[in-house]
Amino acid sequence: MSINDLPVLSALRTKMQWHQERQRVLSENVSNSDTPNFRPRELVEPKFDKTGAPAGSIGPLAMAVTSASHMTSSGAASSFDQNKNAGFETRPAGNAVNLEEEMMKSANNQMDYAAVTSLYSKSLHLLKTAIGKG
Repeated sequence: MSINDLPVLSALRTKMQWHQERQRVLSENVSNSDTPNFRPRELVEPKFDKTGAPAGSIGPLAMAVTSASHMTSSGAASSFDQNKNAGFETRPAGNAVNLEEEMMKSANNQMDYAAVTSLYSKSLHLLKTAIGKG
C-alpha cells in the first residue's frame, strides 16, 4: 500500500485542494466587486464518507457546472453554488458582492487551509516516525 492510498491523507489532500480552489473563487468575487450584474460565487464543501474518501465525486474535486447546458460527468453534482444572500446588498448596477463578507471568508479559508496543511504535515511525520525514518 502506497502512502498516497491512505484514506486520511487522501481526505486531507482533497480538503487542501478545495481550499485552494475556494481561495481562487473568493479572489474572483473580490476582483469583480465593481463589475455590473456580477453575482458572487461559492464552492460547495466536499463531503467525505466513513473511509475518508470524497463522497459522490469521481476525482479529488467534482467538475464545476455553472449552467444547466454544461456537460456533467456521470451525474456529478455542481461544485459551484450561487451565493444565497446575493441580492441582499445589491447595488444599483446589479453587483451583489459584499467586500467585507468576502474578505472574512478569505481569512477563514486561509486559517482552515493552514490547519489542514499542519495536520497533513504532522500525519506524514508520524508515519515516518512509525516506520523508523523520522
